[in-house]
Amino acid sequence: MHKPAMPLNFIHLTDLHLSHPDLNDPGLNSDTVANLRLMVTQLCQMIPQPHFIVASGDLTNHGDEASYQMVRNILDSAGLPIVYALGNHDKRAAFRAIFPGVADNPCADAPVYHQSIHGDLQVIALDSSQPGRVSGAICDEQFAFLEAGLRVAPERAKLLIIHHPPLIGDASLVWESLSQKDTDRLADTLRGHTIVAILSGHVHFNRVSHWHGIPVIVCNGLHATVDVLRPAGMQIREGTGFGYCTWQPSGITVSFVPLTPDRAVLGEISDDLLRSFR
Repeated sequence: MHKPAMPLNFIHLTDLHLSHPDLNDPGLNSDTVANLRLMVTQLCQMIPQPHFIVASGDLTNHGDEASYQMVRNILDSAGLPIVYALGNHDKRAAFRAIFPGVADNPCADAPVYHQSIHGDLQVIALDSSQPGRVSGAICDEQFAFLEAGLRVAPERAKLLIIHHPPLIGDASLVWESLSQKDTDRLADTLRGHTIVAILSGHVHFNRVSHWHGIPVIVCNGLHATVDVLRPAGMQIREGTGFGYCTWQPSGITVSFVPLTPDRAVLGEISDDLLRSFR
């Protein structure tokens, strides 16, 4: 494995579900515009600044151009490179209208997939959305793209961005992940390559899985949180957050950072005192 020259820090956002105020969207569980603005405010105060941002799908709640424009305006204000992937709430043609040139395939309704280099890391974003469906899939066109991308500089580590995570174990609901067929094909495609992690969203809770030796990292996102302790049905609770990620020679580290609701400050220890502990 090629060793990075220095740690690479980046932010994992998912499930923004941004909705333009003119839509008067009744399907929101929180003020997603305010959540995204707050996240960017906190990001701009980080020292050191992250190297890039990943936004892993469900960028908007209805896939309309006005909401995509808000996503772009708010995230561009952070002044960092951004890697976008699409989820089941997104619409490809509207995304392309606001983000021209992001996808390798320019056809309006084609899957949005692309790759980029950040430091020593090759980032590959795939489009697991299926128009009109909640579940995720990866088409033959994207598997061919992924296979070609994996062959580029094989010594370089790869980070995958896919809104729907691969199927882990026996999921009770078919829409929660990629299908078993696509999951198996993805595993076969990635075997033998240096995959740092797969970053996903969709299920609205924080989860880390070790899948065929690859960390699959899901963040709860910027909309709301699903209560994992209630196995029957789905209880939606307040709570948003993002992932603060660091990749270095030993691997990837992800800290799940709560964003809302506000947390009371219970105390503070100075930096000098912390460094004095032995």
